[in-house]
Amino acid sequence: MPQMTHRRKTLAPLLFILALLLILLAVMLRNLPQEPEQTLPPETTLPPETTAAATEPTLPEPERNPYTMTDFQYDGLYRTCTAAKTIPGIDVSSHQGTIDWQTVADSGIEFVMIRVGYRGYETGMLNLDERMQENYEGAKAAGLKVGAYIFSQAVTVEEAVEEAQFILEAIKDWELDMPVVFDWEHKKEGRTLNLDSRIVTDCAIAFCDLVRQAGYEPMVYFNPHHAKRFFHLWELEAYPFWLAYYTDLMDYSYKVEMWQYTNIGYVPGIETGVDISIYFVEE
Repeated sequence: MPQMTHRRKTLAPLLFILALLLILLAVMLRNLPQEPEQTLPPETTLPPETTAAATEPTLPEPERNPYTMTDFQYDGLYRTCTAAKTIPGIDVSSHQGTIDWQTVADSGIEFVMIRVGYRGYETGMLNLDERMQENYEGAKAAGLKVGAYIFSQAVTVEEAVEEAQFILEAIKDWELDMPVVFDWEHKKEGRTLNLDSRIVTDCAIAFCDLVRQAGYEPMVYFNPHHAKRFFHLWELEAYPFWLAYYTDLMDYSYKVEMWQYTNIGYVPGIETGVDISIYFVEE
């Protein structure tokens, strides 16, 4: 088969040259400059918008909650903390109607936080609670410890100052055993709709500073959502915290001085549901 042999001899050099070209191409590709790997040096962090923590306005963290969920149990009608001294209490307003204060005290309640007033979430007008004085006198006569709070809808520091002056004037003749509370709450349909955490935190500081200057113990009220969305808690650690968190076993991350564990509680002497809290007593 002479023709086939001749054809093989003719193709052999071409195949050899092609193989050399492929080898040269592979070497050239290997020696091309490589795109450096996109890594961050150890001291570099991702920009804030890419981190979950940047959306958390409570960082750096306040003092951690020293208790476990199992530390909270019922003692009769009311919750207690087995790892600390606590006392049970309620907060009331005109919504609770006429209250039999002696029956409340006999049931084991030891303190009451009385709503002194509120700012309308649409009008922005300040109003006194129509039963504030009645509740104060009844609670005191029954031997309960008394504190006070105002329902705030402040949208500026000036309004927070106005609210502090308003409540201080209203309680000037009261003898208080418990804090005076800044109870700012967000209403989606109200005037606080577009507020950010910087404004709300500044309002809380302005309110609490005036209350402290007047000789009372200030306190800041919030729920976990408000704490994350509207308060820089680390800036408020100079004031006690009152947490509204409706659960049987409290597992909130940060230390609080008062825990409101229900808003539909049953207390003898009150015909409606009522908020019940426990207060951590410093020893």
